[in-house]
Amino acid sequence: MNFKKTLAVFAAAATFSVAASAEELSVAATPVPHAEILEFVKPTLAEQGVELDVKVFTDYIQPNIQVDQKRMDANFFQHQPYLDEFNEGRGTNLVTVTGVHVEPFGAYSSKIDSLDALEDGAVVAIPNDPTNGGRALLLLQKAGLIKLKDASKITATPRDIAENPKNLDFKELEAATLPRILNQVDLALINTNYALEAGLNPSEDALVIEGSESPYVNILVARPDNKDSEAMQKLAAALKSEAVKDFIMEKYEGAVVPAF
Repeated sequence: MNFKKTLAVFAAAATFSVAASAEELSVAATPVPHAEILEFVKPTLAEQGVELDVKVFTDYIQPNIQVDQKRMDANFFQHQPYLDEFNEGRGTNLVTVTGVHVEPFGAYSSKIDSLDALEDGAVVAIPNDPTNGGRALLLLQKAGLIKLKDASKITATPRDIAENPKNLDFKELEAATLPRILNQVDLALINTNYALEAGLNPSEDALVIEGSESPYVNILVARPDNKDSEAMQKLAAALKSEAVKDFIMEKYEGAVVPAF
């Protein structure tokens, strides 16, 4: 075997060795911004020996089930209040690895251009899961449209409304469907990831929106048995890097805010 062939064989062997040693980490995510952020850090992780496999989901149930049943290693789509409610309701024990960003929650309409224009009996759509539904009602309370019996209850439902001077008619629907029925209601309270997917610009189109002080930080979630793995910690570090902070600020222009 000549020298050049020997080098080629060694190079091929080295490439195979690196590829074989790469650890795969599967993460369930909703499309925007979570999957986009994960795709952004994928090359960085590849350089560190972690092959990131991003699976996109469009609902808030399956990502947690997939991780709990060990079909996926982690997920990235939810905030802590939602995870707490899911764990309690489903008997799961999923855990937070790290917080990454905040998606300020907003109210949107295709019929009016200000909340003052809401008429008596207007139809208002909110998410039907306890934490995001409560989040919507807290935002409407902050805007002065309603008052809750417990002003700080994060799992409030329309039954917890003490004062509703405009007699708003609340419809509780799956969060993912709200952008699609926006033209069928007077106002819809929409999670930012779904608003972005629908082409809405939260910083421009929302009639009212949470401030940067929102406690609903979106988190990377795993199981107790894998949250401290080397690959998971590399992903957590990548998600909290200055490069990701710059990516979020430039791409989403305030619709998504870094939480670090």
